[in-house]
Amino acid sequence: MSTYDLSMLTARPAPAMPDGVEIESVPAAAADVILTNEALGFLRDLERTFRERRAQILRARSERQAGIDAGRERLGLRDDTGSVRVDPEWRVAESPPDLLDRRVEITGPAEAKMMINALNSGAKVFMADFEDALSPTWENVVSGQAAVRAAVRGTLAYDSPEGKAYRLKADGSVATLLVRPRGWHLPESHVQVDGEPMSASLFDAGLYLFHNAAERLARGTGPYVYLPKLQSHLEARLWNDVFVWAQSALGIPNGSVRATVLIETLPAAFEMEEILYELRDHASGLNAGRRDYLFSCIKTFRTPAAATASGLPGGSAPVFPDRSQVTMTVPFMRAYTDRLVLTCHRRGAHAIGGMAAYIPSRRDPEVNERALAKVLEDKDRESGDGFDGTWVAHPDLVPVAREAFDAVLGERPNQRDARVADAALGSEIRQDPAKLLDFTVPGGRITVDGVRLDVSVGLRYLNSWLMGTGAAAINDLMEDAATAEISRSQLWQWRTREVALDDGSTFDAARYQKIHDEELWPIADGCTDQDRSRLRDAAELLDRLVLEDDFTEFLTVPAYPLLD
Repeated sequence: MSTYDLSMLTARPAPAMPDGVEIESVPAAAADVILTNEALGFLRDLERTFRERRAQILRARSERQAGIDAGRERLGLRDDTGSVRVDPEWRVAESPPDLLDRRVEITGPAEAKMMINALNSGAKVFMADFEDALSPTWENVVSGQAAVRAAVRGTLAYDSPEGKAYRLKADGSVATLLVRPRGWHLPESHVQVDGEPMSASLFDAGLYLFHNAAERLARGTGPYVYLPKLQSHLEARLWNDVFVWAQSALGIPNGSVRATVLIETLPAAFEMEEILYELRDHASGLNAGRRDYLFSCIKTFRTPAAATASGLPGGSAPVFPDRSQVTMTVPFMRAYTDRLVLTCHRRGAHAIGGMAAYIPSRRDPEVNERALAKVLEDKDRESGDGFDGTWVAHPDLVPVAREAFDAVLGERPNQRDARVADAALGSEIRQDPAKLLDFTVPGGRITVDGVRLDVSVGLRYLNSWLMGTGAAAINDLMEDAATAEISRSQLWQWRTREVALDDGSTFDAARYQKIHDEELWPIADGCTDQDRSRLRDAAELLDRLVLEDDFTEFLTVPAYPLLD
């Protein structure tokens, strides 16, 4: 066939596995292309090399959070890495030519149709996602790797059931491809190495590099990745060592891999320079992953003792208002993005702004116009604040974001060399951690409508995720796991604090259950019997996440075993 059409691939019995490797389920479509003996041997060696270090960083995460929960540990700049922050000389490696201009980046799951639309969208960069926007069914993960492999070779094609053909632009004017593997905390239970599930991070990144790194270099580009959910520079060091090992094993030059790190956890915000330093031979930039960042703020300061130890205003953990009220202009979000831009530009890295998740609609032009105006306002703010680029979730938003960045950049590819006009402000943001912990939200309220929205989004998204769709259109927004995390963490926080709502009532377990039931039945009315089974699982999972006394670190961990 002239194009690599995933629909024409069928599952075949797995060949004999390399020593120490077991695949516990029937291979997915395209497994015979992706899960070759050579690829599985590479994954096995990768897992064996880094398994214990991954376990160590996960233990370190748990121990640090336990110290914060008990009030024994404060968040702040590290004393033992001060020399990295004050050294003015080091910079990250210069960006390759096709990563110099990143003014608009589009993201989406590693699925053939969405990938083709995104690569053809006119954005400078497309991030194929194996993490928040992809439900990690075995079929999705393996066929996603096949789609990436085909996209790298320019042969990706998709024919819809309705007969519409999707093809990559023939003139080569497609976006530069980046791939986001899953986070360090997630397993890939379908593949076991020496009797244990292997790391999902190493599975995703390993397969991408094995099949595509040399091909990318031969085509004049490189194997570029996004790294999610890091919480410390030691986790960045582990990724750097993975890249060094993989490059050596694959026989490609050191520094071929280029990584952009999502700063989407509160602990990582205090270690931005250290993270860049650890990855300096492979680093390309930092991204303000603002949706997961808000979730991390709630998760980190979930106990009163945590807030007291970190010296938060009033000595109590923040209780955030409705999600819609926590905008990018509130103090702690502003400090976070200012710090990110200053850090990146000080070290020669790109600063990439946050997600515009609105899905344009042609049904209501007036609503559409207002929403696009808000997107433009957000991107005007980011470009004016010094960001080099930004994220969008839909191809129709590419022109809006490009307009904002074109107005500031003009013909320049980026503004990495821009200097902060107020040097004192730059120093203050880099050195004063208190600004990152100023969680005041002027005029913020917790409303019944806000509770209903969180319950509805939680139910609808978890239902979608369990049915195999990780990027779900809900209320004209492209929702992913990050927004579901915000919803369920707010509900947990409000329930455990028994906060007062705007109607004067108390939000406790009984009130949650009442609103939960009121939001559930309208969703169920539109479901088939088979879909209702998944919705029941979603409802029970949300109840568990909200009503258990212990906070669940990531909703995807208990949700993963429920996937088909």
